[in-house]
Amino acid sequence: MKVTKYVITSSESDILPSDIAMKIYGSKYDVNVKETCFGVMVNGEEEVVDALVKDIRALDPAGIFIKDRGFPPGDPRRCRGHRGGGARPGFYMIESESKMLPMISRALASGGEVTAIPEKKKPLLPSRLEEIIKEDLS
Repeated sequence: MKVTKYVITSSESDILPSDIAMKIYGSKYDVNVKETCFGVMVNGEEEVVDALVKDIRALDPAGIFIKDRGFPPGDPRRCRGHRGGGARPGFYMIESESKMLPMISRALASGGEVTAIPEKKKPLLPSRLEEIIKEDLS
């Protein structure tokens, strides 16, 4: 069964979409590749695409992300060329998701060390405020 996956790079990654495309072109994998502004689309047999994606993620495990796509590249139901231009359906979702990737990359790169969330300060009670004012005046 053929599948299509997005290989999306974080904007903070040292790996560019063109680097990924060149790695795929020079690989042993028989897949179709389309470079996009967020990364690349890879289309091919499921086991081949899965193996390729695993190799690509190894380049930058915290900065390369994989997302399934329901349509192959150039599919007339999604391709802007067949739809008369404009953003394709789903573009704005990928755009908003890609804005979060640098934060996710940093969290992954931190090795899972999580610092404690500071406790929220409670509001000052009016009676305590009065006490502070009286102390200050005396």
